[in-house]
Amino acid sequence: MKKILGLICIVLLFVVALESLYIFQNQWFRKNIIEEISIIKRPLLSYTFENLKKTKFPKNQITFGPVISEDDDSFSQVFYFSVPKAPGENEMEKVSGLATIPKEEGEYPVIVMFHGFIPDDIYEPGAGTKPTASQLSKNGFITLAPDFLGFGDSASPSAVHFEGRFQTYTTALTLLSSLITLNQGLEKDYVGTVSADLEKIGLWGHSNGGHIALSTLAISGEAYPTVLWAPVSKSFPYSILYYTDEYDDQGKGMRKSLSHFEEIYDTDLFSPAKYYNLIKAPIQIHQGTGDEEVPYWWTDELVEILEENAQDVTYFQYPGANHNLFPSDWSEAVTNTIEFYKQGFSL
Repeated sequence: MKKILGLICIVLLFVVALESLYIFQNQWFRKNIIEEISIIKRPLLSYTFENLKKTKFPKNQITFGPVISEDDDSFSQVFYFSVPKAPGENEMEKVSGLATIPKEEGEYPVIVMFHGFIPDDIYEPGAGTKPTASQLSKNGFITLAPDFLGFGDSASPSAVHFEGRFQTYTTALTLLSSLITLNQGLEKDYVGTVSADLEKIGLWGHSNGGHIALSTLAISGEAYPTVLWAPVSKSFPYSILYYTDEYDDQGKGMRKSLSHFEEIYDTDLFSPAKYYNLIKAPIQIHQGTGDEEVPYWWTDELVEILEENAQDVTYFQYPGANHNLFPSDWSEAVTNTIEFYKQGFSL
């Protein structure tokens, strides 16, 4: 009888051991294999805000190309840098942009400028930023306005739907990471005369460029003094669905792609509006009430959110002004912008 009981105990122990091994292997399989397969099937997960916050962006050399124009105060000059093809990848893509550089000898703060939506068939370097950049350079700032992938002399963006949009974030974050190389690039063209004060870096964004600036601030957690003109601030994907009436097909193709995207991704993970509470930078915002591209109440709501989070925000609203703050408020907005940076940098 004792032998039978002992045998039963051994069998039970063996069964328990097998069950434990099965559970362990199943958990290991789920954790290591299924999750890996999931990532392969959902490659854009690397662009979620949480994953971008963990990504280390490279410090690639900023170089300068030809001067394309000049005035009494500054040069407008092409610049180049490289960005990862996707977050964390070693393969790089070329991005071009336009720099405005003061002629007078000195060390200057740097303003990185993000342009809004401009059709690629009419885009030229500096479009959407050049007039304001010119005024900033006259007042003692170096500006860098990246073209982004698919524009200017940059490489083509990803052909995967929505990835090209997310690549604007990685482009902006790589440029900011690469600013440490800026003086090395300037030294080749402005030997000992013009340099950048890399302790004084600010952001400027208009329209969709404002969306990119807000995303960059939320992901990086940096306190770059930032000016936003009529920023696109609503949650993704509403922030793009709002504009689908401008497409030739009235947005049919976009909605189809978005439907597929939402089947496999949680859009909240890609939406800057879910992460505005992480912003640490002082922000100055300009908005016209006659804006037909970015409704002024979007910006009103953005300001309310920032204020509720006890964030440092200053808001200028211009009655009747359009998306570019015309017909009469552009100059005032530029003056306010320059004063904001000077105060922020204690100039």
